[in-house]
Amino acid sequence: MMKFFNILKDIIISVTKRQDWWVEISTAQPNCIYYFGPFPQHQEAEIMSSGYVEDLQAEGAREIKTIIKRCHPDQITICEE
Repeated sequence: MMKFFNILKDIIISVTKRQDWWVEISTAQPNCIYYFGPFPQHQEAEIMSSGYVEDLQAEGAREIKTIIKRCHPDQITICEE
């Protein structure tokens, strides 16, 4: 039984290490989703997110929404054309 828990613990550690924190920012104009990261801690991603929002605002982006989440994005910029 102890071997099962050790294996389970190793799996959980492996999965969480691959799932770093990312800042996901979506904008309505342009209609895009941007990913910034990875960050080892949620707090670090949160601190950095304001700078990314400011940069997008300076470029004219509108209706900006920010989410900080654990993921592994396949693309870091996704835009509808």
